Amino acid sequence: MINRNKISHTWNLSPKDAIALQKELRNKISLVPIKKKIKTIGGADVSLNMFGKDLYAGIVVLSYPDLKIIDQSYIKIEANFPYIPGLLSFREIPGLLKCWEQLKHKPDLVMIDGQGIAHPRRLGIAAHFGILINVPTIGVGKSKLYGEYEVPIEVGTESKIIDPKTDEIIGTALKSKKGSNPLIISPGHLITIRESVELVKKCIHGYRLPEPTRQAHIGVNGFRKISQ
Repeated sequence: MINRNKISHTWNLSPKDAIALQKELRNKISLVPIKKKIKTIGGADVSLNMFGKDLYAGIVVLSYPDLKIIDQSYIKIEANFPYIPGLLSFREIPGLLKCWEQLKHKPDLVMIDGQGIAHPRRLGIAAHFGILINVPTIGVGKSKLYGEYEVPIEVGTESKIIDPKTDEIIGTALKSKKGSNPLIISPGHLITIRESVELVKKCIHGYRLPEPTRQAHIGVNGFRKISQ
């Protein structure tokens, strides 16, 4: 199912085969310290109706640490995989891969609107995308998919997200803005849990979301409006 020379796979899968592939791909995830200085960060987001066919994907690249946009890529494609919670990466990543190919400036790290390893099979969209592009990735979710945590109350505070089945730490809940639910931060690939949280914190400038995924959200929804 997987090409062993390069991490890639077919997207024409049944939900049952997709789950089996997730269980295989999770063994490719490496949660190790970042090996190079981060000078650019990408933000990735996807916009679509839950059961619609049209999918709008976008990646925005920002310089770091000043967080100025230096590149961006958007695309509209047809989503060929059904909407199934826990398998959304199979619906959304094909569009993100096309955006990645179009970028002139590939970022050193990518933050993705979604989950990393805070996923029942440890393969949220950030983990899945990370092993395909072989670049450090962080999942920055707006809501929890899996795991348990104590809700942080004060801005800037955080709590560990625990897998209730194994007691393993799989991410961090971070209170990023007063009056907002915490962000669900989990590493995707080639980065540690602690580094993921610290980088997200450094990219939060007065809004709930870190600038990379905030700008990606703004960009992809603007692209969607002019493309419909």
